[in-house]
Amino acid sequence: MIRKISLLIPFSLLIGFSPIQAEEQIKADATTSSSNLPLDEIRTFTEVFRKIKNDYVEEVDDKTLLENAIRGMLAGLDPHSNYLDSKAYQGLQEGTTGEFGGLGIEVGMENGYVKIISPIDDTPAQRAGIQAGDLIIKMDNTPVKGMDLNDAIKLMRGKVGTNINLTIVREGGDGPFDVVLTRDIITVKSVKSRTLEPGYGYLRISSFQSHTGDDLLKGLSKLKKENGDKLKGLVLDLRNNPGGLLGAAVAVSDSFLTEGLIVYTQGRLENSEIRFNAKPTASFPKAPLVVLVNGGSASASEIVAGALQDHRRAVIMGTPTFGKGSVQTVLPMKNDVAVKLTTARYYTPSGRSIQAEGIQPDVLIERLRFEERTGPNLQIKERDLSGHLTQGDEEKNQKSVKKEPLAKQDYELYEALNMLKGLALLKK
Repeated sequence: MIRKISLLIPFSLLIGFSPIQAEEQIKADATTSSSNLPLDEIRTFTEVFRKIKNDYVEEVDDKTLLENAIRGMLAGLDPHSNYLDSKAYQGLQEGTTGEFGGLGIEVGMENGYVKIISPIDDTPAQRAGIQAGDLIIKMDNTPVKGMDLNDAIKLMRGKVGTNINLTIVREGGDGPFDVVLTRDIITVKSVKSRTLEPGYGYLRISSFQSHTGDDLLKGLSKLKKENGDKLKGLVLDLRNNPGGLLGAAVAVSDSFLTEGLIVYTQGRLENSEIRFNAKPTASFPKAPLVVLVNGGSASASEIVAGALQDHRRAVIMGTPTFGKGSVQTVLPMKNDVAVKLTTARYYTPSGRSIQAEGIQPDVLIERLRFEERTGPNLQIKERDLSGHLTQGDEEKNQKSVKKEPLAKQDYELYEALNMLKGLALLKK
């Protein structure tokens, strides 16, 4: 299970707070500051704290009450700000390195339910057919409505090899259905590569981790070697990529750009305003490039797609992206806990904020299912005529394995390859 790993900027801050002393501290601060402080609200907070301590049906310790108060403060801000206890903080750190235990799904909350942002490649969730946009309404018959996201994640975590039953609602489906997943050690290979046809390469990035930039360079080198250093074009697949590290997104974009702005961030803090520019040493600077995206492409994926789109370096194909245009800073605290706080918005080179809007593809590909036509072929060609001449070469008696056409395997990739061929012809 991977948490919502957003754009992370290393930053440290130690915070100490005692609600029992809050009112006195606020009064003291008020005498030395001209700013208006929420004295009435602080009094209300301390009053509620004392009433819970004294009157609640069961005794609750101070630590639990304070942690719940912190969770509530953060949860009320936006879907990506939250409190990370020691286990959650450790899990986030594991997620950015690429190996952790769980189901292999990126999740968020929507209307009180757990929403699948995207399944991760080669994980139990992806193999079971989990799709971006699915809503989890029950876990092992336990309703998730109103459940905290961290609590939901804890339910999905467990001993490797054990099962969990998820009840899922899918848009356009007939109703809720159950999927049984077996927990496993999730090792994410962030970059995969293969040759689609001679001269045309394919790179798939499943998430943006600390080593993704280096893995991309290795994938490009492999494709160049396979094609005799004559790559006519490349498809970069960012579908169902939930994002990850900001630095990795910059490194990937920099592999295809030789100049100009890649992304910049703006927030209230002075150190939240950062600009990232391309270096002149791109690894794949000229050949045509097509980028595939969909509703599961979020965060760092949208940075890459937005940068390449603004610089007209690539044709973006697919469906509109998720629309997460905010930056989360992890603030380590005492006792191995942390706060993940939204501290900035990021903008594409042209100044677009894609928060809640997403990247609109240049070429929209609707979700379709490819089916071959059946029935008699009424077109007659030379080879169908009786006694037609052959090419003169003796036919080799070798059995060939019929391979399923790319359009049937992956219709969007099939369309991307066709676009790439057209771009290569125009360039030539």
